[in-house]
Amino acid sequence: MIGRTTQVVDCRESMGLAKGGGLAQRGTLSEAAKPDVIAIAMSPGRRHITKPVCEITYGLRREGIQTSVLVLESGTGVPESFPVSSRGYGPTFGLNEKELEQIARHKIAVFHFGNVRSHVIFKTREILAQVDIPAVIVAQCPMDFEDFAKEGIKTRLVMPTHAKIQTLGKVVDLVTGVTRGATCTRVKLNTLAKVLNKNLAELNALEAKEIEMESKRNKGKKK
Repeated sequence: MIGRTTQVVDCRESMGLAKGGGLAQRGTLSEAAKPDVIAIAMSPGRRHITKPVCEITYGLRREGIQTSVLVLESGTGVPESFPVSSRGYGPTFGLNEKELEQIARHKIAVFHFGNVRSHVIFKTREILAQVDIPAVIVAQCPMDFEDFAKEGIKTRLVMPTHAKIQTLGKVVDLVTGVTRGATCTRVKLNTLAKVLNKNLAELNALEAKEIEMESKRNKGKKK
């Protein structure tokens, strides 16, 4: 990309945290002018370090990808569906109706939920069970599509049996090795940008095809 492009971003609802106010408070949305990608982050706290999300967002916007950022109101802990034997007594992960609506109006979502494999998987299932949207998972720990399919999550390459499907949306790609609390490498940012551009191109092509088919049907009805 040669030169610069301008992106208009609707500012988040409340001031940020840390030095310079760089990290958004929980329950805030920084919305891009075009609802293409939404990056979803955990709620900030001592143990929940959301640092890579800001770098990921900046990197994607620099590549010309319209990216909104949602910091969840209740993004810490694990959802109610998490196995009882491993739950503990911490906070409960969940989404409110406003957050679900904000996610649903975008074309594709990027989830960043830390470095514990089971937490990432069950948080992903909690969101995709309520929103029909393709999702790209960014995580520190290694994982594959089978890990998600085993828990009833639809994925691009591996599908759970029909009786075990628990999600509306599906996982379309994985970018692992992004360390929580550390600077996101240029290689990982490039990988994520390529993944999103590929999926956005496919979604836009499908959307254009549907519009064309609808136009033909309308012309046929007029005749």
